[in-house]
This record gives sequence, structure tokens and C-alpha cells, in this order.
Amino acid sequence: MIPNFFSKSVRKRVRKKYRVSLARTYKALSSASVDVLWQKMTDLADVSWHPLLASTNVPKGLVAKPGLIYQAITRSILPIPIQIFVEQVRPGELLSVRIITLPGLEERVTYKVESTVCGTQISYSITLQGWLSPLIWSLIRSNAARVAAKLADAAEEKPLLR
Repeated sequence: MIPNFFSKSVRKRVRKKYRVSLARTYKALSSASVDVLWQKMTDLADVSWHPLLASTNVPKGLVAKPGLIYQAITRSILPIPIQIFVEQVRPGELLSVRIITLPGLEERVTYKVESTVCGTQISYSITLQGWLSPLIWSLIRSNAARVAAKLADAAEEKPLLR
């Protein structure tokens, strides 16, 4: 006969869902101004600099605003359509988006731009949650590490004028 308190604790452990979470932040310095980097980052139609995205369905000239949902296609062997939801925008400072791809995966990306003594610093933070996150992370890790540097290079090459 098993005591009643023991069976309750076993049932609680079995019901727990294990949630995997991966988070990384990558930084890069740029000689471009904060305004130029911000324009490049918020021009959602031009993702030519982004190593993970191939194209978007955003009309040219539309900038990121909270609540905006748009579709993008990934750069991979098998192009995958994804939905991107703009969560938070602080002009000239922060852009936060949530990426909706597959059930079992939640991805949040945050871009920060800060002016420093050495130049402009770009931070690219990526957080993956869900049971698929280890698999997806193994596929995108090398490209995710280059996003901040590619954005800095693109802003230094050809500044946008609006």
C-alpha cells in the first residue's frame, strides 16, 4: 500500500512540462550614426543585410510600429514563411519583435542601438523557448551570430536618406 501523499507528489512531477529556453546577445560597433542604423533596421522592406531573412511582404517605405504583423521568408535550403509581430518600438533606441514559426517554438528578437565613445553599438538579443528550441538553435546559431555585424556593415556601406 502506497501512502496517499506519495502518489500526489509523483503525479505533480509527471504533469510538469519541461520548458527549454535559450538566450544569446551579440554586439557590434559601427562608425555609422544612430539615425542611419535606426533607419536601416526599421526599413522592413529591405532585409538584404539580414543573414536569416530573404524577403518580406512589407511595402517599400513602411517602418516598424507596435502591433504590425508581416510575413518574411527565411534564407535556408528550404525557405520557410514566418510571421513577425512587432512588439515594442522606442525610436532610435529599441526594436522588439516576436517571430511565429512553428508550434512548440517561441522566438523573441530585440535590437538595441546606443551611442558610445567608440561609435554606435548594436545589440542583437535572441531568445528561443519551447521544446523545438535546441533543434532550431543548432540550425540558426552561426547566422544569428552575424546579424549585428551585418547590420553595422550595411549601415556603413550605403546610408539611407529619408
